[in-house]
Amino acid sequence: MYSFLPDLDKKKPRELKMDQALLLIHNELPGTHLAVYWKSERCYHCLFELLVNVPQSEKPGPASIAAVPISSQHGSVLQLNDSRAEKEVCRLEYRFGEFGNYSVLVRRNLNGSSGIACDVVINENPVDSNLPVTVAFLIGLSLIIAVCLLRLLLSLDDFNDWISKAMSSRETDRLINSELGSPSRVDPLSGDPQPEAWRLSMSNYRLRCVDTFRGIALVLMIFVNYGGGKYWYFKHSSWNGLTVADLVFPWFVFIMGTSVFLSMTSMLHRGCSKFRLLGKITWRSFLLIMIGIVIVNPNYCLGPLSWDELRIPGVLQRLGVTYFVVAVLELLFAKPVPEAWVLERSCICLGDVTSSWPQWLVILLLESIWVGLSFWLPVPGCPTGYLGPGGIGDWGRYPNCTGGAAGYIDHLLLGSEHLYQHPSSTVLYHTKVAYDPEGILGTINSIVMAFLGVQAGKILLYYKGKTKDILIRFTAWCCILGLISVALTKSSENEGLIPINKNLWSISYVTTLSSFAFFILLVLYPVVDTRGLWTGAPFFYPGMNSILVYVGHNVFEDYFPFQWKLGDSQSHREHLTQNLTATILWVLIAYVLYRKKIFWKI
Repeated sequence: MYSFLPDLDKKKPRELKMDQALLLIHNELPGTHLAVYWKSERCYHCLFELLVNVPQSEKPGPASIAAVPISSQHGSVLQLNDSRAEKEVCRLEYRFGEFGNYSVLVRRNLNGSSGIACDVVINENPVDSNLPVTVAFLIGLSLIIAVCLLRLLLSLDDFNDWISKAMSSRETDRLINSELGSPSRVDPLSGDPQPEAWRLSMSNYRLRCVDTFRGIALVLMIFVNYGGGKYWYFKHSSWNGLTVADLVFPWFVFIMGTSVFLSMTSMLHRGCSKFRLLGKITWRSFLLIMIGIVIVNPNYCLGPLSWDELRIPGVLQRLGVTYFVVAVLELLFAKPVPEAWVLERSCICLGDVTSSWPQWLVILLLESIWVGLSFWLPVPGCPTGYLGPGGIGDWGRYPNCTGGAAGYIDHLLLGSEHLYQHPSSTVLYHTKVAYDPEGILGTINSIVMAFLGVQAGKILLYYKGKTKDILIRFTAWCCILGLISVALTKSSENEGLIPINKNLWSISYVTTLSSFAFFILLVLYPVVDTRGLWTGAPFFYPGMNSILVYVGHNVFEDYFPFQWKLGDSQSHREHLTQNLTATILWVLIAYVLYRKKIFWKI
């Protein structure tokens, strides 16, 4: 609460924090004590919070004024009440701009009627907080265009002839032979061989688009984990809905499923026994879980870590469990496939689906378990089937029911001390209980997502060399999963049967992100692998070393040059510069490791 301050209209924007504006409430109603309440328009069915009290004017004539900072991240809903008469005076919705200075004038209507007017006046214009993102995007786009033009020039004979006139013939021959080579086999900028994956045999079948997709997800993950410039759309949603940060982990899970099938098929084709492969799967899953537990419990310079507060769930832990289940499921029903089988069966319309009917039965059973537990498991003190955030959401009726059955299962089996203590739901919904977005129940749907990635891998392998068939199937999966999402959500953020929710890993979240994933493969496969129009750089390099880059960016997050003291900690521009620099550094590290053929495999 803020009391009256002199010269409030001259308050400097620098005294505000990031994503805040200064709001001045002018109470010109005689004998009326105002209570100003606020809530974000993104907060679904939320209670109003007391923002500031504005007493009646002590002297006749001048208005009583109170100043308060207000969030500029989303639109705001203000409700002004007469605290003595306990009635609403007025309500207004407005989107305030960062570091702007605004006044709300509360007064009698000037036309002489008995009504009360609440008008917003801009005292000082806000800054364009999204300008740094726009500039960074344009710079990146310019670099891409420049690289494309350079590649085009290097492929032209006239340009090469012009270079020849300025250089000795010996140097020209060396340059052309070592760097340009055949346009269909060598990339003129990176020197990497151009992908011709469809010509490879099944025993070493590797697609560059898969590593590129993995790299895209990983680079975005690094950027948002480092802060994403402190923009709200680069942070996880408070509850329902999607932001950029909500996209990356599911895509990583999806492409992991694709890689599982391709690599397992390759190993079986080379004669690896199922028993030996099971040992490899178990060991890799164990390592992922152990590494994950270590990096989500940093305790640098804080003394020994208490076992009572050790967080158990996490990103790598979920990847480990998901990988184990999907890989074992495929291993149980997989058979070494002769290479001729691909050509013989590729004409069958649904061969990639019907050949996996036992796996599909298991996946449908798992999804039935998720639905049954989410909607019918009794949760003490909460309505059965509750999927809300708790806190001040749903009019504050279920403050300790965050996540419903998902949260209850985690608290029951793991204990609240071993869960994530600062979930994204605290931002808007002010939840008080621990909730882990990588919890037990949500792992079921991450398995479903990985299995959809397996289906993408089967399409790529079963129809190898048949680009049209692959693209048709990617398009079909993209549309089918998209339609399922529309049916589940009713094309609404909050009103559907099962809203899109990253914290719950709801099935609509999985179908939506899987639809996006199939669309991305639909674009990447012909561009990267079929026609070789793009090598996948620079995303291809972190995609080839994903575990090392992911673990490294977590461990060295607080170290220079990935982080330094900012001149203005309340500046989006400085945070964005720091986070982009750190992300680019990890891409460069991945490139150097790729060149030196250093890969961390577990």
